[in-house]
Amino acid sequence: MLEMYDFMVFGYYATAIGRAFFPGSNEFASLMKALMTFGAGYLMRPLGAIVLGAYIDQHGRRKGLLVTLTLMAFGTLSIACMPSYATIGLLAPLLVLLGRLIQGLSAGVELGGVSVYLAEIATPGRKGFFSAFQSASQQVAVMLAALTGIIVAAYVPPDQMAQWGWRIPLLAGCAIIPFLFLLRRSLIETPEFLARKHHPDAREILRTVLAHWRLVLLGMMLSTMTTVCFYLITAYTPTFGGTVLHLEASGVQWVILCVGASNFVWLPVMGAVSDRVGRRPVLFACSILTLLTAYPVMAWLVSAPSLGRLLGVELWLSFLFGAYNGAMIPYLIEIMPVEVRTSGFSVAFSLAAGVFGGFTPAVCTYFIEVTKNRAIPGLWLSLAAALGLIATALLTSVGKPVREARSPAVA
Repeated sequence: MLEMYDFMVFGYYATAIGRAFFPGSNEFASLMKALMTFGAGYLMRPLGAIVLGAYIDQHGRRKGLLVTLTLMAFGTLSIACMPSYATIGLLAPLLVLLGRLIQGLSAGVELGGVSVYLAEIATPGRKGFFSAFQSASQQVAVMLAALTGIIVAAYVPPDQMAQWGWRIPLLAGCAIIPFLFLLRRSLIETPEFLARKHHPDAREILRTVLAHWRLVLLGMMLSTMTTVCFYLITAYTPTFGGTVLHLEASGVQWVILCVGASNFVWLPVMGAVSDRVGRRPVLFACSILTLLTAYPVMAWLVSAPSLGRLLGVELWLSFLFGAYNGAMIPYLIEIMPVEVRTSGFSVAFSLAAGVFGGFTPAVCTYFIEVTKNRAIPGLWLSLAAALGLIATALLTSVGKPVREARSPAVA
């Protein structure tokens, strides 16, 4: 939750952060610099997935989760407390970028580490349901960030929000860091990890991951739709709703709050459904539906922008995201070799986030500016859905056979 809360706040206040750390006479250029800094954190994810993923696979899930939290806390605090460009000059954007890179390093294995931990402690036949709560916790962050934004906007005037008000949500997130350290210190190691007699070192893990490069590549394609859809309907929504559709900021925050709640419901529900019917049928259905509907619903929205239409489109995409991701996470865990499960999962997902998902706000902003087509984000999501569809079709012939959960008797 802390990981995604900070990412969401940065996306929500990209315009204000752009003015604070990347000032310029051109509003578009300032915003693009802020969004590229947002995306830059994702470039570090593959490195974090390899280095920290190897640490977790060698030393244990619990120790690794404490390391990732330490790095995430440092990155969050550095951005929240950083003086603006007007105060310390060029050092400000450089240090903000450094903070984002450290966050990206941590986030590269955070999702994989937590997802694998949940899958390994899950009761038989419920891996999809258990592991869905990693993504569900991120939706709590989406709702919390939106709610914090609504409350802050009610008490801080717009001019002061642009100057210093955007720091309040970040500092609020920092307040829960001590509690999270206590929580993770209390975790027990998973029985599945303790049962393994050999824990490979970093060199062995890297060699094994490279040997399964086709599996990692298809895992990245499988994860692309999840990452693009998530950042499109959450982090990019304030920028899209405000600067593109010219809708009221507080109304857009309420839409995001509803989207977070919708995601939170669909993720565990569809994770449980995938435990019953199998992962691939859900993945096929959601990929095809997204491919067919993403651009038409965006075109319908921009033809007559309103908060009602924005909410309707976002809730539809929220359903597709929650259903797809609820099945995708356990599927990606199951196809990875157990000895490099965290590393393989994290590398695949981090590549998807780094190449596609994290840059979704920047890509959409750029192509809308160039093409003047406000529905272009729908085509970007369609591309992601096509990659997910191809990966789902090919994955049964790559790597080890995939055992799909179809009944409570299947672990």
